[in-house]
Amino acid sequence: MTEIHLSRPARHVALITIDNPPKMNAMTRPMLAELGRLWDELERDDSRCIVVTGAGERASSVGADVSGDLSAGPEMARMVSHALLKTDAYRKPIVAAVNGDCIGGGVELLLATDTRAAVPKARFGLTEVKWSIYPFGGAAIKLVQQIGHVHAMDLLLTARLIDAVQAATLGLVNRVLPPEQLMDWALETAAMIAGNSPSAVQAVKRQVSGTIADHALTREALEQELGDAVRTSPDFAEGIAAFREKRQPRY
Repeated sequence: MTEIHLSRPARHVALITIDNPPKMNAMTRPMLAELGRLWDELERDDSRCIVVTGAGERASSVGADVSGDLSAGPEMARMVSHALLKTDAYRKPIVAAVNGDCIGGGVELLLATDTRAAVPKARFGLTEVKWSIYPFGGAAIKLVQQIGHVHAMDLLLTARLIDAVQAATLGLVNRVLPPEQLMDWALETAAMIAGNSPSAVQAVKRQVSGTIADHALTREALEQELGDAVRTSPDFAEGIAAFREKRQPRY
């Protein structure tokens, strides 16, 4: 069964695990809805720091599962936005433990986290344009802020994948760690954050995430417009068919 799991590995620390290993931890619509619900739950409870990772060893997450319904009206857009914290001024710090490939919406979720480590074999990329999909989870807005224009545009426009060392060089992750050290680092970092003043930590996080969210909100209407335009273009059917048939698209 594919799920989003929540556990409590330590006092004031929550652990979210994206669990769909057969599909590289791609998230179905019910999983996206559950992830959004968990963000709400954790913001209200006594958690002081949240760790996010993927199940298995192959992937952290490759984003949304595109094998099903691909409609993306305003209601769906709001669900994706909340699941990926695209426009949320979220006040709880989030630690990312990238245990494998982090692609598409996986990167967009990563952009909502605050400190990050990855295993050496992890690959990162935004492959949406290859398949005629608009990166609706915030990458077109947030990635430039986090790693700079030229590096962001290289990833957004080429659909290339980079390795973990390159990701660390660009500032997309803080460090690269052996697999056996990844979760220890994540939980130790979360415990360190949780041991600080929660009022001060959450004030800092809210200011930073609020600034990012405010900017994203000003672009939200255009995001919907651009996503709709790509989805109704002649390229879209070919891109999705090529993805599902595991072949190169022919535009």
